[in-house]
Amino acid sequence: MTLSVAQIDRETDQLVGEWLTLPQVAERLDLTIGRAKQLLKDRKLVGVRRGGGGPQVPAAFLEGKDVVKGLPGTLTLLLDAGYDDVESLRWLFTPDESLPGSPIDAIKAGRHTEVKRRAQALGF
Repeated sequence: MTLSVAQIDRETDQLVGEWLTLPQVAERLDLTIGRAKQLLKDRKLVGVRRGGGGPQVPAAFLEGKDVVKGLPGTLTLLLDAGYDDVESLRWLFTPDESLPGSPIDAIKAGRHTEVKRRAQALGF
């Protein structure tokens, strides 16, 4: 499987806020850059192009030296629902009054089961 990285739109870029380059991701997770790229290929993380250069990953996807618990499963469910990388980012970072906050905020707060349930329902 090759690494295909989408170009992000301005609105989604602004929703996300802080971004990390792959070398920064590798450093934070104490991995090689090759292993960080593999996380993108395996859909454990999502990266997009912002302007020129390589893929960038939302900083909110990392917590300490790990990928946020519950994120990889949520990304898989969004892919299964037909969402591309940019649409997945937009869904994860768009505030939802019923959560409250955004889905990524809920995942980081340990409510990933509820977020996964909602992501799964998007496919129906």
